[in-house]
Order: sequence, then C-alpha cells, then structure tokens
Amino acid sequence: MPRISQITDVAFDGIDNPYVPPKELTISPSLKLHRDWDETVDPITYEVIRHNLWNINEEHGATIQRISGSPVAMFALDLNPSILTEDAEFVYFGPYMQYMSGVTDTQVKWILEYRSDNPGIKAGDMFLANDPWVGAAHQMDVMLICPVFHEGELFCWITNCLHQYDIGGITPGSFCPSAESAFDEGILIPPVKIVENDVVRRDIEALYLRSSRKPDMVALDFRAQLAGNMTAKARMEQLITRYGAKTVKTVMKKVIDNSEAAFLAKLKRIPDGVWRDRTYIEACRPGDRRTHRVQIALQKKGDKLIFDNEGTAPQDGAMNATYSGWRGSVMVAINELLSWDQYFAVGGALRHIEFDPVPGTLNCANFPASVSTAPTQSMEISLYPAYNIISKMLYSDEELRQDIMGIGGTSQWPTTIFRGIDQWGERYGYLLIDPIGGSIGAFAQGDGINTGGQARTPIGQLPNVEHNEQLFPLLFLYRKELPDSGGAGKFRGGLSAESCFIPHNTDHIVQDTLSSGNAIPTSTGMMGGYPSTTNAYTFVRNSDILERMADSHMVEDASEVTGESILLQLRQENFVQNAADVYAVRWSGGGGFGDPLLRDPERIAHDLEHLNITPAAARDLFGAVLDADEHVDVAATAKNRDQIRAARLTRLGKGHAPREIHSGEASLAAGDNLAVYGASNAAHWACAHCAADLGPLADNYKDVCLREDLPVSASNPLVGDPFDFVDDAVAFRLFYCPACGSQIDNEIAVERDPVMRDIELSL
Repeated sequence: MPRISQITDVAFDGIDNPYVPPKELTISPSLKLHRDWDETVDPITYEVIRHNLWNINEEHGATIQRISGSPVAMFALDLNPSILTEDAEFVYFGPYMQYMSGVTDTQVKWILEYRSDNPGIKAGDMFLANDPWVGAAHQMDVMLICPVFHEGELFCWITNCLHQYDIGGITPGSFCPSAESAFDEGILIPPVKIVENDVVRRDIEALYLRSSRKPDMVALDFRAQLAGNMTAKARMEQLITRYGAKTVKTVMKKVIDNSEAAFLAKLKRIPDGVWRDRTYIEACRPGDRRTHRVQIALQKKGDKLIFDNEGTAPQDGAMNATYSGWRGSVMVAINELLSWDQYFAVGGALRHIEFDPVPGTLNCANFPASVSTAPTQSMEISLYPAYNIISKMLYSDEELRQDIMGIGGTSQWPTTIFRGIDQWGERYGYLLIDPIGGSIGAFAQGDGINTGGQARTPIGQLPNVEHNEQLFPLLFLYRKELPDSGGAGKFRGGLSAESCFIPHNTDHIVQDTLSSGNAIPTSTGMMGGYPSTTNAYTFVRNSDILERMADSHMVEDASEVTGESILLQLRQENFVQNAADVYAVRWSGGGGFGDPLLRDPERIAHDLEHLNITPAAARDLFGAVLDADEHVDVAATAKNRDQIRAARLTRLGKGHAPREIHSGEASLAAGDNLAVYGASNAAHWACAHCAADLGPLADNYKDVCLREDLPVSASNPLVGDPFDFVDDAVAFRLFYCPACGSQIDNEIAVERDPVMRDIELSL
C-alpha cells in the first residue's frame, strides 16, 4: 500500500482523509502575520525572555490544574499547553501529556488554512476543536486554541489540550471499546470559534456540552482551559509590552533555530541507515482473538529523518489512531530522546522530520474509523517501537548512546472503565488512573526506574489511594510493586505494580476492560534485553474478602482469597463487580537492555536483597548461581554463564561452519552486542564480544546467527499463555553468535511473521 508521499490524487484535508499540512500553508491575505524579528539578540536578553516564555507555558498548565475538578487534570496530568509562532512552529510545549502537543501544530495549521478567510481569525478569538482527523489523539482530548495579536498582526498562538471527562458516545466516559465507527463515539468538532471578541459564544458552548453525560464537569474543564489561555495570553502581552514585539519574536525564532542546530549536530554524528521495530495489538473489538501488527521504520538520510508505518495492519475495530495521533505518539520519542536538551522546544527538529505513514492502517486510519481508544491502544503501542528505533540509531555514537532509554510501563495501558452510582448517589463513569504509575525501561547505562511514571508524561504522578477512595466508590486492598515485572537484561527494566480493590459504599460497579499487551509483551526490551511483564486482570467472584476483613485480616495478594476465579478478556463489557468480588489490575513494566548474562552479579545481589527479582529469575534469566542462603556465588556464576553459552553452540550449532574472526578495531558499534568491521562495500556485521563475522552489511545479520525459538512465557516469569487471549502462536526468538554463543538480539513475534531486519546501515 502506498504511503502519503506516494499519493497524489487524494486531498489530505481532515475530512475523509487525515489533515497533512503542506510545506507551504495557504493563508488568507486578509490575515496579517507578525514577521518582524532580528537575526541576533544579546545572550542575557535571550535567556531572560526564553525563561519567561517557558514560565508562561508552565503557569498555563498549572492554571488548568488548579481550576479543573477532574482527576484527569490533577493526577493523570492528561493535559498540555503550548506556545507556537504565528505560522504554527512550536516554541515550547509543556511537560505534561506529550502526545497532546504533538498534534497541536496540525490543528493550528488547519485553522490558518481553513478558518483565516471565513469566519476569520481576529484578536479576542478562541477556537474549540477535538477532531482527530484534523489534529487530536481522540475525541476526549479537547483543544482550545487562542491567537495572540499585536497591533493588528497575528503574533503567536497560545493553545492547550485537556482530556474531557465525557463528551458523548455509547459508553460513559467516551472510551467506546465496541464502537463500530466514529459515529458511535463522542461529538466531532473541527475547529470552531467558541470565543469571539473575548466573549464565550453560548450557542457553541451549549452545542458542545449537550453531548456530555456530565455537562457540569465538562463545563468546568472548559473554564479551566479558558482561564489557562487567558492567563498565558495576558503574560505574553505583558512580555511584549516590556521588551517589544520584535525582541520577543526574535527570541522565539532563536529558540527554534537553536533547537534545530542542536538536532542537526546530533544527526551529523550518526551514519545513514534504516532502523525497524514491531509490536502487536490484541483484540480490536469484543470477541476478537486476532493479533494486529504495528511496525515503524526510521530512515536517517543526511540531515533528515523519515518515519513510516509500512507493515502495520489495516484499520479495524475500535483500536485505531489517526495520522495526527500517530505523529503525536512518535513525537513523544523524538522530544525525549533527540530534543531533551532543548527544554521541550521541538520545533527546530521538526524542520527535518517527515511523517509518511500508509493511510487506512490502524495508526493512520481514514474517516470514520473508531478512534476513541487510540491513546490506550495504537498510539501507546506505537511508542515502544518508536523509542527502540531511535535508540538503536543513537547507539553508534558513544556520547549519544547515553541518551538511550527503553520505554516501559502502561504503554499499552490496561484500562478498566467503571461506572454506576457512587457513594453520594450520583451517576459516574471513569477509568482507573493507577497505571499512570508505569515504569521506566532500562537505559544503555543503567537500570530503569521502578514505577517511575510514564515517559510520555515527564512530571506525571500516581494518584494516591485515599484520593481514589474519596472520588469513587472503591476500597483498595493493596497497591504494590511486583518482583520480576521489569525486563531482564544487562540493565534491568523498571518494575511495574498492581492495584486491587472492591466496591465500597455502593451496591455494585459495572466494569469494562479495554486492553492489549496481555498476551504479547509490548515493552519488548532492547539489544538483547528481555521483555517486561504483560498486563493482567484478576477477578475473583464471591470471594471471602469481607469475612477476612471482619477478622482484621488484610490480604497481600489477590491469590490469597477464595472464590471463583474468572478470566477477563481484553475487551469485556458490562460485567458486574459486587461487594465481595475482588478485582486486581497489573500493568506492564519496563523492558531490559542488553544480554541478561552480562548483568553484574552485584546488581543481581542488590535486586535479590530489595525483592526486585525472585531467586528463580536470578537463576533462570540471569544465569546466577546462588548458595544455600540465596546469595550470589560470583565465581560459580561466571562459570555457569560460560556453560550456558557453550550449551547453545552444542544444541544449535550442528552443521554450521566456523566463522571468520575479524582482527583489529571495529569501525562502528551498531548495538550492545553487534559491531561493524570494515567500510563501504567491504563492511561486515560482527559479534561485539568475539568479533566473529555475521555476514555482509547488505544482509540481515540475524540470518547468520544461531536461532532459538522459545515460548513467549520464557521471556519473563509473569508472562502467561498467549492462547488465553489470542489464537496466534507467539514466539520468543533469540539470536546467538555462532562462534561464542553470546546473545546478539531477540524479538517477540507472531510465528507467521518473518524475522525482522531491524538495522540497515549505509557507510
């Protein structure tokens, strides 16, 4: 199927097809743009104004948090403010939900193209928008977009986005797991003028609120966004008054130019090439037992990066994302791995990045696909391969290698949607926020961070139990970190956690599950690192928990209660949780980095002492030998690891000819276990540990490796049987050096899918 760049007979205008901004925007000549700036500014003025701009954006986000009554804003931080130039280049976006701002510039560019003539863009206007085909993650992510004028010219844009509590659709809360199309979901609003002459248009507001089951809460969220924009606009106008429009605009442009220069400096250190990764989504609708492939490729060519999704499955069911949603998802990884040193100023990098997906796929869906679950489905699942391919690209440079980070934890989010009558007799519908606790995957230089939040929300916070119980009719039995939940590796992925609760002060709770990543790990690890745990739901019907509590006995794990254990499917709707029914939700941890047999025994000992791993995992995954007191025997561990590598050669190496061993220094480090010897047409892949030849650079090094296929459950102690959820067989493929038996890499794949050629280099 052709990519967007290969299609010339289709209008990508945000109607039937996604809006893809052209290189040159068509803007009404009646709209005057402020384009007066200098090429240089003194460094002190630059730093003062730059930090003022950042503080404006920070105050903007804090204002929304203070005014909104939604736990989405307070705990999940599912919001983000942005500042853009007059022509919609990012100056800054906030440190909240990153993929929200990743779609903001497309909304603003659409307004410039399609609203500048009629109804026009004027001082005192604000535009309301949530159309995913124009620029939103899903319908609940409502944007409020504010132009800022100076002396009759459009100076810049102040924008924000906030996940609204409920904006309609067939399911309360507007996550609609059984939706057949967007027509089953919440209201779609292409950018519409909701504030005119600094006055809220009551007709547009009433239309927008009419779709919600909780109009009062949505109205409060809208007022929070309105206050955020008004605060940021006032601060921007004060800044202009103090320093002058030309000077402020000069700093804005300089911020972008500096971010561009920093980005290009990094690209110069990296060889050209293509890097690929894939993962899977499970269950696109209730009853579905298929797997749906997500694949992302990154091409680096000179001073340009091109992202595509060739190989991704067609759009289907209720799990899709639009072009802007996928683009926003990839931009999370871009910002945090390539532009982290630019303080959320990604506009310069975007000058050299192209997004070129295949339309009609599950992360570039055409209208009217169902997209309400996109952030917890195809967008989040797209984050893993995006992080992996950028990290693989960075590895070749010793300095940039330090920026590598494996994503982890809740991408994919194991959503549980609950509704009913709360402790005050009010109707409610919401989702469990706890998985925002997430975890951080392993780094190239060290272990990941246990329950360290989500990389996509850098300042995210886990809601405390008391707030959950205050807001909703729940009583928590426990919330705890889980040993072995982080992926094994030279550096271990961060641990995830599990929350367990029963209804409280209500007759019952009606629940939906909305998940993926239960059968196949989505935090797959990197460069030989193993995957983390899968997501899991545990449900025990008619348990003895109330009797235990009456006896002052609290449980530490759901397995301790007696009752009927029920296997919840990935999209199970309208099941009832009664007072004695115990419900636990486990979310994925962070993937590991590097070969687990290379993990320092001291780190293993530390993990055992702090209950990060179990003794069984130490033995089975890390090759550790433990004495009678379960302490690591360092000498015996080294010997055992050598025996494991030798056994691989004996078990798998029959019929394989000895490999040439390269001499001298490697010309390039392509991965933690993979090197390149030679240059240009004579370049060859090689084992980074023994320098054994792994074939010409033009070929896939994995084809030369010894391959072992294991059940996916062998990758992590908490990964279960995929057949509980999907019909496809899933393999844990390991690739070993044919000379020394060291692990070169691994991959998780549906058995019918071929071995991934993950790296192609052009030297």
